[in-house]
Amino acid sequence: MLTKTRTRVRRPNMYRVLLLNDDYTPMEFVILVLENFFNKNKEDATRIMLHVHQTGVGECGVFTYEVAETKVTQVMDFSRKHQHPLQCVMEKN
Repeated sequence: MLTKTRTRVRRPNMYRVLLLNDDYTPMEFVILVLENFFNKNKEDATRIMLHVHQTGVGECGVFTYEVAETKVTQVMDFSRKHQHPLQCVMEKN
């Protein structure tokens, strides 16, 4: 007699990548970050940037842990390289 084993595949935990508002990073730079690192078109990038500006935080996307961590690092490195204090963080969805 054969025993049938069923393996359940769990979906990976997902993480929200967020941009935090500051009083120094130019709006155009935030739009550039959203277009380059999150593949947003100009309209979506502008909408997210304005949301960050008005509410203090905005979601760039939801990703697996590794992808979210990579995007946060890329944005932070890019911001520092261009001497902007833009903060990018991730939180469990």
